[in-house]
Amino acid sequence: MRLAPSPTGTLHIGTARTAVFNWLFARRQGGQFLLRIEDTDKERSKPEYTANILEGLQWLGLTWDGEPVVQSARIAEHRQAIQQLLNSGQAYRCYATEAELTAMREQQAAENRAPRYDNRHRDLTPEQEQAFIAEGREATIRFRIDDSATITWTDLVRGEMRWSGADLGGDMVIARRAPADQIGDPLYNLVVVVDDAAMAITHVIRGEDHIANTAKQLLLYAALGAPAPVFAHTPLILNQEGRKLSKRDGVTSVSDFRAQGYTAEALANYMTLLGWSPPEGMGERFSLAEAAAVFDFDRVNKAGARFDWDKLNWLNSQVLHELSPAQLLAELQPLWTAQGWSADPDWLEQLCHLLGPSLVTLQDGLEQARPFFERPELNDAAQQQLASDGARPALAALLERLPEGALDADGAQTLLGEAVAAAGVKKGVLMKTLRAALLGSLQGPDLLTTWLLLQPSGEARQRIARCL
Repeated sequence: MRLAPSPTGTLHIGTARTAVFNWLFARRQGGQFLLRIEDTDKERSKPEYTANILEGLQWLGLTWDGEPVVQSARIAEHRQAIQQLLNSGQAYRCYATEAELTAMREQQAAENRAPRYDNRHRDLTPEQEQAFIAEGREATIRFRIDDSATITWTDLVRGEMRWSGADLGGDMVIARRAPADQIGDPLYNLVVVVDDAAMAITHVIRGEDHIANTAKQLLLYAALGAPAPVFAHTPLILNQEGRKLSKRDGVTSVSDFRAQGYTAEALANYMTLLGWSPPEGMGERFSLAEAAAVFDFDRVNKAGARFDWDKLNWLNSQVLHELSPAQLLAELQPLWTAQGWSADPDWLEQLCHLLGPSLVTLQDGLEQARPFFERPELNDAAQQQLASDGARPALAALLERLPEGALDADGAQTLLGEAVAAAGVKKGVLMKTLRAALLGSLQGPDLLTTWLLLQPSGEARQRIARCL
């Protein structure tokens, strides 16, 4: 099995899901999961995208076997294969200009015909070819496709597949335009066949948008005398409207999900569920290793998989809730450090213990921790509470009794009781007012624990005092 991303952008969620399925199948079958960087698009391929892809796969836990193959380093082998096809007569040089091809396509459109190359230069005589060369024309190289051919294969997801050669758009370009004595840059359908054969790939697992390419590539495998792999075409990832997930839907790259605070474990878990149904009794919460033990294509759906944010959020919350305070701190501390926030490690672990049960993403751990590192402004609800009957007298009574240094839970409860009695108010009034003073809001985590965390540094005293 191989993953063959193009480094023309960051690691897309669709490519990552394909990687997950390849990895799971390879591990289940005891095979190898190989990586090939398809960087033959010279203009759009960038080293930073390659780095992003490798980092994203490693972060997700999708380790590959051996060193990644860089496709551009194999161009000599690709050209050798094209020369083999030329020598055998299965490929030929086409001298049609871009203007001629455009005119052909416009005529087909005007006649409501599907666009296809009309194979006009398939059988040039040597004299015709020399005339084109004398004009200074450059040539693409095309592979002959027999319109009467029928291409069939058994797809692991879709079963028996059948394509007609007449539906493949005419003879296929396998090398870009170049002078007549040269072979131009080899193109996608040719190079993947050559590389898959060289890497001894037995299974190609990729999205259903490659089905037409598979029909073309099977012809190339046969022409080159290479064994064809088994194919599995997985369903596309769709948005909530049922359209293919795209940049218009916002977050689509693995690095985007990571920046939003999703964990690798939850994202990998969720991607496994995008098109695959776990066996009965397994549930929807599992590790990659657990999925690999049971993964097969019998349970991969043909229909597109709709992206469900609620399910991803639930999975991510489950991962975070299972972390110990020390483990959660390891995840959150980089975010806190980037804000310039620091404190005693024991205190930070206590803060993680407080916040952990309410987190959905790690970004929640950033925002919910902010009031513990930065003194918050009082929002409208907090100010209204401070203006209510008995609120400030209750705070004043508490501040009068508040000691310096740390408090324990029993001592805090005693102080609350004394302050309520002294101010002549209900305990609920003091509790709501204390929350407003400490957090600047009437919403937040457990109030008593919040107070005990802010007490040792004197921050609790200062926040109460400012409200008076």
